[in-house]
Amino acid sequence: MPRLPTIPIILAGFAAFVDLYATQPLLPFLARTFHASHFAVSLTVTAPTVAVAIAAPFVGGLADRVGLRHVIVGSAFALSIATALAATSATLSQIIFWRFVQGVVTPGVFASAVAYIHEVWPASHAGRATAAYMSGTIIGGFTGRAVAGVMAADVNWQAAFIALAVLNGAVAIALAIWLPREARHTPRHVDDRRRGSFAAQFRNTRLATTYVVGFSVLFTQVAMFTYVTFYLAAPPFSLTTAALGWLFVVYLLGAVVTPISGHWIDRYGHRTGIGSAMAIGGAGALLTLIPWLPAIILGLALAATGVFIAQATASSYIGAVTTQDRGLAVGLYSTFYYAGGSVGSAAPSAVWSLAGWPGCVAMIVAVQSAGAMVAFTQWKSDRP
Repeated sequence: MPRLPTIPIILAGFAAFVDLYATQPLLPFLARTFHASHFAVSLTVTAPTVAVAIAAPFVGGLADRVGLRHVIVGSAFALSIATALAATSATLSQIIFWRFVQGVVTPGVFASAVAYIHEVWPASHAGRATAAYMSGTIIGGFTGRAVAGVMAADVNWQAAFIALAVLNGAVAIALAIWLPREARHTPRHVDDRRRGSFAAQFRNTRLATTYVVGFSVLFTQVAMFTYVTFYLAAPPFSLTTAALGWLFVVYLLGAVVTPISGHWIDRYGHRTGIGSAMAIGGAGALLTLIPWLPAIILGLALAATGVFIAQATASSYIGAVTTQDRGLAVGLYSTFYYAGGSVGSAAPSAVWSLAGWPGCVAMIVAVQSAGAMVAFTQWKSDRP
């Protein structure tokens, strides 16, 4: 088997997620700085996820035509520029605007990288390749939040965006040097309407239900890690902005477990993978109800790990049920995935007002259960 570009695909995952949720540990800080409500500052998380949901299918179609590598590298550089421009904001509205721009260019990395895996890796190794990519997203997600939290606490929130822009630029350069072009790519044209149509994607029932699973996966992650910052910033925990940033070190457990899960998915099938993921994530969410910080941290670690395994499983399953237009398929998956994140960052605000953190946890577990039920009833068993 030829040498596969595992390190570059990990870097692509890092680039896709280093910025996307970087403002989560800053939310209480931004609320105080701009005298804004919980809902208003949560829009710094909602805006990029809404943008990703809108842009993803179009970027996926573009990647099918001009080449996955070109889109990945170009989007990584564009993300660095958008992140740097966010540091020029003077108001919360301007931050939200630039966060939206970040979201517009993010699918070029996210959707194209997942499709790239299925073009370059053999089917027998797609699960572990996706898991390696997911490890990159996990490390990126942790790094973005930790860097943002520390820089905002020690310098200011503008410095947080500058530091992230430098990280983005470095990764973009590395991808330009090390990411090879997919060998099997040939430019595609729009004359084959049936193959490239959105309707054709939804006629694949297993693919369509995977979109629903993706919605539930990111809903639970964003809802959990957005509103837990408000919970832990308030008494009796009263965590600082820097401490909230370092809280996301729990993501690193997922970086260890997710590659192992890739082998598990390849060996035992996708339904086993999604069932295990949702069970781990639900148990973690319930554990955060114990009013003891170590228990909450453990619960967050389990919840994050469950989400990462679920995302690796669902992303891998796309490759298992599509043989053409994978860029478009992954783009549509990204739309539903990030739509779930958008709803997950905004909808729990009403529950928070009525029932606090326990109410948010109940909502999270309910959505997880619904996603697992869809997968178990609609995905065909693919255990070897």
